[in-house]
Amino acid sequence: MLGEVHDNAAHHTHQVRAVKAIQPAAIVFEMLTPEQAEVANDLVGAAAGELAEALNWADTGWPDFNMYYPIFTTSSARIYGGALPRQNVRRAISEGAAALFGDGAERYGLTTPLPEDQRETREAAQMTAHCDALPPEMLPGMVEAQRLRDAAIAQAVVEAFQATGGPVVVITGNGHARSDWGVPHNLRVAAPDLTLLSIGQFEETPDPGEPFDLWLVTDPTEREDPCAAFQ
Repeated sequence: MLGEVHDNAAHHTHQVRAVKAIQPAAIVFEMLTPEQAEVANDLVGAAAGELAEALNWADTGWPDFNMYYPIFTTSSARIYGGALPRQNVRRAISEGAAALFGDGAERYGLTTPLPEDQRETREAAQMTAHCDALPPEMLPGMVEAQRLRDAAIAQAVVEAFQATGGPVVVITGNGHARSDWGVPHNLRVAAPDLTLLSIGQFEETPDPGEPFDLWLVTDPTEREDPCAAFQ
């Protein structure tokens, strides 16, 4: 699990170095749906602009594709996508992660209720991540959407490992990479024989108890205040 702050170019540079060293058989991108991943596999060697256009990257909401492009070209790994259609993620807010995941929900731990302390912590984190602007009644649904996304990425990892034999690298945000309730949790439930390593990347030194096996700390990226629109 190679975590990142999505718009920090240094984090993507570190991911490229890791991929070069690991030479994985497969790379799972949080940013791609399975359909987009197939497009990427069909366009091996394409220029950045061509690949970005084919992936319809400009409409995805992810940062500049040029930060991600070197990850696609630094190895011969097969590309897999762990993203879900946006409408499915939105529906999980009201219908729950297990209902939207469908077959395999139990295998990936989605039918097990969260411990109360974890639920409260995750709801608080969602509120903070959304600039304290969410109605409190939305918080349980936002956590369900996050659980759905974690499980979908984990399912893509299992598929990639079964198809290629590994190693499998996951390119994802730190929230999905955390080992306590992120994608590694779903993998421990669904595929307990896998060996996992979770690496976070931060812009300030995290607390010693942060749930990662390893982490890197980089300079922060200059960005506009993401909460300015709510003020």
